[in-house]
Amino acid sequence: MGIGDAVLPDPVKFVLNWGRRYSLWVFNFGLACCAIEFIATSMGRHDFIRLGVIPFAHGPRQADLMVVSGTVTDKMAPAVKRLYEQMPEPKYVISFGACSNCGGPYWDSYSVTKGVDQIIPVDVYVPGCPPRPEALLQGILRLQDKIAGEQVSLNGGARGARAARSPERSTARVLTAPLVRPDSGP
Repeated sequence: MGIGDAVLPDPVKFVLNWGRRYSLWVFNFGLACCAIEFIATSMGRHDFIRLGVIPFAHGPRQADLMVVSGTVTDKMAPAVKRLYEQMPEPKYVISFGACSNCGGPYWDSYSVTKGVDQIIPVDVYVPGCPPRPEALLQGILRLQDKIAGEQVSLNGGARGARAARSPERSTARVLTAPLVRPDSGP
């Protein structure tokens, strides 16, 4: 049992989760029309900054939360996965809209990924086509409730250990596998 696996006292857990809950830096991965609804949520009328969500992180290395909004195609899937992997722990994902949840109206297309959860783990699904800004606000509140109840370790959150133990989904392996396998040798 290393120092990162130490059990933290409840007041320390509360303070760490409170800080994570109310200081989410968002990396918006807008792929289609749902991205406009995300932008509307960050404007003055809905203003998700009042919930402790800071929009438009400079890049994935400064973000805690990735909001995937729009149709994820098979060609774009490796880029989504790469950017997710560049985010530091703890990291969270909101799938925003029917297209990112399950492919939406394009679910039967040969080039559409059947949901972003085939590539990266998703914490909150926000339904709708197009989803309303109020729905994203509700999804953010659900994510904040989830963060408040997390077990905290010095390793950077609950997902770090869970993600290391869980096997990759078959679709993600297929998308990132090389086209030609190298020879195993004589």
